[in-house]
Amino acid sequence: MRRPMVAGNWKMHGTRASVAELIKGLSNLALPSGIEVVVFPPSLYINQVIEGVEGKRIAVGAQDSAIESAQGALTGEIAPSQLVDAGCEFVLIGHSERRQLLGESDEVLNRKFAAAQATGLQPILCIGETLAEREAGKTLEVVGRQLRSITEAFGVAAFANAVIAYEPVWAIGTGLTATPQQAQDVHKAIREQLAAENSEIAQGVRLLYGGSVKAANAAELFGMPDIDGGLIGGASLNADEFGAICRAAGN
Repeated sequence: MRRPMVAGNWKMHGTRASVAELIKGLSNLALPSGIEVVVFPPSLYINQVIEGVEGKRIAVGAQDSAIESAQGALTGEIAPSQLVDAGCEFVLIGHSERRQLLGESDEVLNRKFAAAQATGLQPILCIGETLAEREAGKTLEVVGRQLRSITEAFGVAAFANAVIAYEPVWAIGTGLTATPQQAQDVHKAIREQLAAENSEIAQGVRLLYGGSVKAANAAELFGMPDIDGGLIGGASLNADEFGAICRAAGN
């Protein structure tokens, strides 16, 4: 049985004061016992968040990490080993904003994925298509290629210790959301692609949906058989809204 996960990506939001307020709100939530909750603050506030949620059932992750697992001469980067030292358990790899805006290629993301796993961090691999690709009928082709980049490099067994987040680029921060059936269709295709190589890995890996998930639509999305939770953007900055999404996953 796959354990549902709700992950909150805070993106480039927060000050020390607002982060403290959000931590306070999260600490007061009554979270369902059967789900895993993770938050991804900006790197600057990771220590503040880890200290603030100590003793709560909330894990902390990083929004990105370096292509090398160990410390070294990469100015401005943070090594996965440093994130582990700080107390992180997860890291986002390949979020569409980094693919689209910062030009991160599959080759770079493969290196980040491997470096994270080498230190014990669990990667959450983000994959998804643009609006133009969806309208051209290329959704499964694009998602399949992004997924194959990892499996061809490291084998499907790499997903025994990783999570996959399907995030249609056109639904991130736009207010648009894939219908539950649209999301399910892609999640099912992802699981089938993995199952073609290893059915046990495919059945065990958690697939999250991301793209304007809110309390109002979370229950219907999470009710789909291949959707195991969500990667939440804007709604994760509101503790009450995030808590409602967590409760939807718990049901």
